[in-house]
Amino acid sequence: MSARHPIIAITGSSGAGTTSVKNIFDQIFRREQVRAVFIEGDAFHRFDRQAMKQRMADEEAGGNRNFSHFSPEANILERLQEVFEEYGRRGRGQTRHYVHDDAESKLYGTPPGTFSEWAAFEDDSDLLFYEGLHGCVKTDTVDLAPMADLKIGVVPVINLEWIQKIHRDKATRGYSTEAVMDTILRRMPDYVKYICPQFARTNINFQRVPIVDTSDPFIARWIPTADESMIVIRFANPRGIDFPYLLSMINGSFMSRANSIVAPGNKLDIAMQLILTPLILQLMEKKRRAS
Repeated sequence: MSARHPIIAITGSSGAGTTSVKNIFDQIFRREQVRAVFIEGDAFHRFDRQAMKQRMADEEAGGNRNFSHFSPEANILERLQEVFEEYGRRGRGQTRHYVHDDAESKLYGTPPGTFSEWAAFEDDSDLLFYEGLHGCVKTDTVDLAPMADLKIGVVPVINLEWIQKIHRDKATRGYSTEAVMDTILRRMPDYVKYICPQFARTNINFQRVPIVDTSDPFIARWIPTADESMIVIRFANPRGIDFPYLLSMINGSFMSRANSIVAPGNKLDIAMQLILTPLILQLMEKKRRAS
């Protein structure tokens, strides 16, 4: 897209921890004095909470047991593509917020499970930052990956993702294990068709891999901690990456392939800071030259 208006897309599945990754980007932006505008994947859901429940019930009654937030039909991806296009051309666009809880309700002035009003981006931003499920998605009508200048995948291995979802949904929503299993099964076709392929379109993937037994995620009592995990960092194009420097700076890391670094799970923050800061500064330098 336009070098004057770069776009960073963070794509992650629901248990990937993209919010914590967003916090790392916040630190980089603040330190390097980069003015970013943020859009969340949740803002581009097609339905609010109650309408989604009704639509899922209607779909199931009609024989479709696989309708979920992973589905393109459950999101306004065409509008998300329009936002990417407009920002790439003119540095402008609109977004809104999906209100998850009472704290966000007070902030945005609308009940939990609903959306705030659409609002224009702040003027004079340096870049656009997206984080959500569909940052690199491709469907029959939408193709987002070519519109982003830096594409990052953040994903846990599948059993770890399931453990995280089971614990989160049981703790915060009161679901039974069986109910969470039903949700996982309902999402699986769209996860395979629309979520997984995005990680082959990213520039860098960060994948968390537990090093404790997660063979049966449905009976796991605890979520593996960062100290019980490793991070696999895959570069789509390793040319220009200073691997010896990264290995020397990330204690306990090693290379597993010519384009992959493995690091202790508790080194995710420093690894992302070291890898991503130069790439963001490159985007800013291209922006400066184009301006």
